[in-house]
Amino acid sequence: MMPEPQFLCQLDEIEEGRSKGVAPNRRGRDRILLARRDGEVYGYVNTCPHYDRAPMAWKKDEFLNADGTRIMCASHGALFRIEDGVCEVGPCLGQVLRRVDVFIREGAVYGVNLPEEPKV
Repeated sequence: MMPEPQFLCQLDEIEEGRSKGVAPNRRGRDRILLARRDGEVYGYVNTCPHYDRAPMAWKKDEFLNADGTRIMCASHGALFRIEDGVCEVGPCLGQVLRRVDVFIREGAVYGVNLPEEPKV
């Protein structure tokens, strides 16, 4: 049985060529990063594979490098392809960001297979 999709954000909250961090259920820190490129939205868990739980953004909603061509880890400088999350440059070369399946319905972005809520 497929998990219930969760609302992440409105599509128009992510400009073409930009990124956005979201917290499912609007609680806690941004656990998901979304990147919009060529009309597609890509979703990944907001942690660098080089160091567990290292958030990727250098400031709110800023997950991409300067020219917007790759996802960049602000902690390590690693660069990942937007389309598949593979690290092309940096200390985690060849490792992959954990993908979040996203889809768009009626102008909203939804996700499935989201990471577990952190234990408090």
